[in-house]
Amino acid sequence: MKIKQLVATAALLCAGLIASSATAAEEHYNIDIKGQHAFIQFKIKHLGFSWMYGEFRTFKGDFTFDTVNPKNNSVHVTIDSNSIDTNHAERNKHLRSADFFAVNEYPSITYISTSYEDQGNGHGILHGTLTLRGVSKSVDLTIHQIGTGKDPWGGYRRGFEAHTTLHLSDYSMPFAPKLGPVSEDVELNISVEGIKEK
Repeated sequence: MKIKQLVATAALLCAGLIASSATAAEEHYNIDIKGQHAFIQFKIKHLGFSWMYGEFRTFKGDFTFDTVNPKNNSVHVTIDSNSIDTNHAERNKHLRSADFFAVNEYPSITYISTSYEDQGNGHGILHGTLTLRGVSKSVDLTIHQIGTGKDPWGGYRRGFEAHTTLHLSDYSMPFAPKLGPVSEDVELNISVEGIKEK
């Protein structure tokens, strides 16, 4: 009986150690909005003649990074659609209107990851759902880890960049067809630095 109890106890301890190890492998980070070491930028062709650049200045989010099982990696980001800025006041006003982002009706844009494919060496594909202007679509982000380590203030950070291409026709923007097919694709570039929760 004692031997059975010892075996059972050992098994429970091993299971506990494995669970503890798995939990310890998950690191939770808040995107550094306070220091604004985070950018969501885009570019789109203007009538095929030039590139128009812009960004969303206000957003927040967090992510989980699993050092043992990358499949557990996840991201959640919320963007203030009214914060769109293309360095031109009248164009910004038009983009915020019902012709494009309809910010009064849809004040937020969200991205919630659903799974992650690890490709090794800090590279991967993040699958998720982007909800923009009330329309939810599956969007894949190509991910690359820039760096990780301690910062000068006693914290620990991880930084990533991500890229994808969005299609205006997917999000029911009334004015989009007037721009023509050359302005259909929007190249999205993201750079974020996360501070590890203590």
